[in-house]
Amino acid sequence: MTALLRTLMAALTAALVTLVVPAPAAVAAACQTDPATPKRQLRAMWISSVANIDWPSRTGLTAAAQQAEFRAWLDLAVAKRMNAVVVQIRPTADAFWPSSYEPWSQWLTGTQGGSPGYDPLAFMVSEAHARNLEFHAWFNPYRIANHDDPAKLVSTHPARKNPSWRFAYGGKLYYNPGIPAVRAFIEDAIMDAVSKYDVDGVHLDDYFYPYPVSGESIPDSATYAQYGGSFGNVADWRRENVNLLIRELDQRIHAAKPHVSFGISPFGIWRNSGTDPLGSRTSGLQSYDAIYADSRTWVKQGWVDYISPQIYWHLGFSTAAYEVLTAWWSDVVKGTGVQLVIGQAAYRAGASGQDAAWQDPAELSDHLHDNRQHPEIVGDVYFSAKDVKADRIGAITRLVNAHYTRPALLPARGTAAAPAAPVITAATQGSGGVQLTWTGSGTAYAVYRVAGTPSAADPCFFADARNLVGTTRAKTFTDTTASGTNTYFVTALTRTHQESAPSAGRTAGSPGGAFSVILDNAAAGFTASGNWGTSAYSNQLYGADYRFADPVAASDPAWYAATIPSAGSYRVEVWYPANAGYNSATPFIVAASGGNQTVSVDQRSGGGAWRVLGTYTLNAGTYNVVGVSRWTSATGYVIADAVRITKV
Repeated sequence: MTALLRTLMAALTAALVTLVVPAPAAVAAACQTDPATPKRQLRAMWISSVANIDWPSRTGLTAAAQQAEFRAWLDLAVAKRMNAVVVQIRPTADAFWPSSYEPWSQWLTGTQGGSPGYDPLAFMVSEAHARNLEFHAWFNPYRIANHDDPAKLVSTHPARKNPSWRFAYGGKLYYNPGIPAVRAFIEDAIMDAVSKYDVDGVHLDDYFYPYPVSGESIPDSATYAQYGGSFGNVADWRRENVNLLIRELDQRIHAAKPHVSFGISPFGIWRNSGTDPLGSRTSGLQSYDAIYADSRTWVKQGWVDYISPQIYWHLGFSTAAYEVLTAWWSDVVKGTGVQLVIGQAAYRAGASGQDAAWQDPAELSDHLHDNRQHPEIVGDVYFSAKDVKADRIGAITRLVNAHYTRPALLPARGTAAAPAAPVITAATQGSGGVQLTWTGSGTAYAVYRVAGTPSAADPCFFADARNLVGTTRAKTFTDTTASGTNTYFVTALTRTHQESAPSAGRTAGSPGGAFSVILDNAAAGFTASGNWGTSAYSNQLYGADYRFADPVAASDPAWYAATIPSAGSYRVEVWYPANAGYNSATPFIVAASGGNQTVSVDQRSGGGAWRVLGTYTLNAGTYNVVGVSRWTSATGYVIADAVRITKV
């Protein structure tokens, strides 16, 4: 009851409202949600490196130029309110990191084996995480080269040192999937990146056995004779070779790092219903038969965390209609725990030579409207980054305006426990927006904004993304779009996106948009020496705890720094717990424009509420504005808890 009364007092006397609600996930089902603002949705784009499709834009760029280009791709993803990128780091049996297994990629410098002068993968992961974008490392498993001349490979290339591991087909070189040593090597090469770097996901594309070339046969009869004895035909053996790679990678990835997501983006058609009653109502190439990719089994066996079929066809397409395949894949994943993310053909939208449907700016947006009919679909990934940027016929802009008006949390994976709710320590209304700081134990955080000062926290505030203003891996956030009075909540997220209950609400602003900031002793701007202890003894405290120190005849103040938006008059208030044993003459220092002003406060009484020190002229800028000094002849602890500064 005491805590409740303290909360109500704060709500009535301060620009602060404390509202406690259940965990968002627990109440979402009871709320009326807006399908246009889903709370959770994976939104990503593929960033292709092979043939310099997206990044780097060409070989031979300096390290600084490469880095600038990559940052621009990430900034594009953020601008489109995406929350992940899928980056190709092993395009042709090579590496975008210093690998002990394979040479540096030629797509970096133009010369296979040539160092770019920095570690691109470390750089890319760091930059993505700085923007709270998930980084999914994209590997092509079997492709060695887009030519069939082994002599063009660097002399140290494993495919040159082990000629029996490779074959040529269709003018390209491939690793032979039927050789166990090859499979182990590919897995080792992938795991080298997984073990050394803080990637969020491992991603394979649709290239397994080569796509068929007319008049050619895959030259693996000798390998089949050696290793395929238990199989009645070569097709089943080839599918099992791919299955083994998928199953073993799944096991190895999660054994090394359980939080890393494993996903595959297969060709959009598994089999046609005319061939197999389990197949889709389509009549296109069957990946099960043509490239030996049994993608349906991967899902049913739970060997992947997500499946991202490339449904690169338009709505109503006679051979393979988009809406037919989204329904089929939704049925495949249902009940499996595997997440369904649709691969979208951004490269077709508005491109010359494409069907008339792709000249309609609404086509891609209509795909996402279709997705809403299938709760199994948890997001989309777009091929590729340059097409997202090109935004031909405004197709991407239309999609973003219809479906990505709010940020979105990533879908949760696994069963990890949610973290504890964060504690907001400051909410600063300034000329640049509202700056929040908090404490918490999450990997990332979500910030929600609710207009006004509601008397109670409606759990439906958190059921969709209407009130979600951003996510971050930091413990600070500036809401640059705020106006008027708003109440903020912060939740903490695990590495696999389980969400905590919301923090207590904090209100910032006023109907007139005046500046007001509350600084707790846990705020980032609070500083104190090691002579100041921490306590939560008194039930009159503000926030989670407060600071205390013995009086001493020396200068050792605890300071509260704030960003004062403009010079002018400001009311300064303090909050402290009172106790008969505390100091009767605690000196509070205000750094006024004409010099420091000191006010003595009797902290034996009047606690648990805001107490006005006075109104002072303050300079603009970020500096130590209010201090609590230990320099007093009175006995008893001096207390530093919270400060409120309001422009008047």
